[in-house]
Amino acid sequence: MPPGRSIKLSTWNLEWLLDETSPESRTAPLDSPTRAPADYALLATFAVHLNPDLAAVQEVDGTRSIAFVFPAKTYTAFTTDDAVLQHVGLAVRAGLDVTRHPDVQALDITAPTAPHHLRSGLDMTVHFGHANLRVLVIHLKTGCWDDPPEQTRHACPLLVRQFKILSDWISERTQSGEAFAIMGDFNRRLNAHDPLFLILQKKAKLDLTTSGYASPCLGGSYFIDHIILGGPAIDWKDPNSLSVMPIPQGDGHQLSDHCPVSITLHIPA
Repeated sequence: MPPGRSIKLSTWNLEWLLDETSPESRTAPLDSPTRAPADYALLATFAVHLNPDLAAVQEVDGTRSIAFVFPAKTYTAFTTDDAVLQHVGLAVRAGLDVTRHPDVQALDITAPTAPHHLRSGLDMTVHFGHANLRVLVIHLKTGCWDDPPEQTRHACPLLVRQFKILSDWISERTQSGEAFAIMGDFNRRLNAHDPLFLILQKKAKLDLTTSGYASPCLGGSYFIDHIILGGPAIDWKDPNSLSVMPIPQGDGHQLSDHCPVSITLHIPA
């Protein structure tokens, strides 16, 4: 590759990663995991081996919890400002310059009076001096993993609406010529021909980096955690860099029911 800078992007749903000393943690569902100090330490060990430059995370309650896994001496953490217990966030390697944009609150498509709200998107730009990467971190509505968009069950209409909001965000990035990445838990087994992915492709050429691959952490089915690239970022991807870090289950530790998904970009000089 020509001279430039390689950066590793990862997305990881951390399954109700909470600061259990906070009063808000007591509002978590009764079946959410309870972790011992050894669990947090082991998650942090996996994060060291993962070694991302940008780590999109889901199901965290704040920056303090992110720092349990991605320590503050190495990463700066950001989360959305949602009034919900679960947030999305981004751990940014120390030394990288970032700009935070307003949260994409439109992704919470529930009514203001709804008892349970959906999550906003975290929208940031990472500056590399000679190039910028716009990053959107998301965690979409669960329950419509591979049903047709016309499915009338409650989850599918909501997820379709969220994809249309993502399409609008992509259109704005495309019109301004930005390199961008959408990372997170889409709660959808996307592939290049999925009708919901085609909604996104109406506005721009995209690279669904997980397309055509099965996840070793999901019994060989399609991924639900994705990294989508657009604009100049498509040409920055190392074509052989998609990787998944297995996270052990049921070995006496409470870690996460998701595995980190990563790719490498080569930012040109």
